[in-house]
Amino acid sequence: MRRAIFPGSFDPITLGHLDIINRSIPLFDEIIVAIGVNAEKKYMFPLEERKRFIEETFKHEDTVSVITYEGLTIDICRKFEADYILRGLRNPADFEFEKAIAHTNRKLSKIETVFLLTAADTSYISSSIVRDVIRNGGNYKVLVPPAVEVKF
Repeated sequence: MRRAIFPGSFDPITLGHLDIINRSIPLFDEIIVAIGVNAEKKYMFPLEERKRFIEETFKHEDTVSVITYEGLTIDICRKFEADYILRGLRNPADFEFEKAIAHTNRKLSKIETVFLLTAADTSYISSSIVRDVIRNGGNYKVLVPPAVEVKF
């Protein structure tokens, strides 16, 4: 079985994340979207809400599931017997950052990282941009899946 972990904070999930997951469905038998928890980070959306956004977005896709985790991504890969880490790349800065993590993960384990380039029409979207749009009352709905809903 080709199982991939797609780790991130998903605060919130964006159309860029959606693109990467949808395009990876034919590549893997199962994709586990893994929402990492970092106690030092301040999130806009609570963990359970971020999980619900993703579950709702992929409710009709049997090969996509959602978990939450703390600690190293390679440890969660081992726990779920995933041989791949899935990551999206928007730009050269993403590549340099992700390359260092991929090399470290490969040094610590046998887990391979698979990179997909984001589609041109979503490559500018990041969760931090979405959060800024939300904070400033902009139309965030053009940047996220319909399941993402802000309650003021």
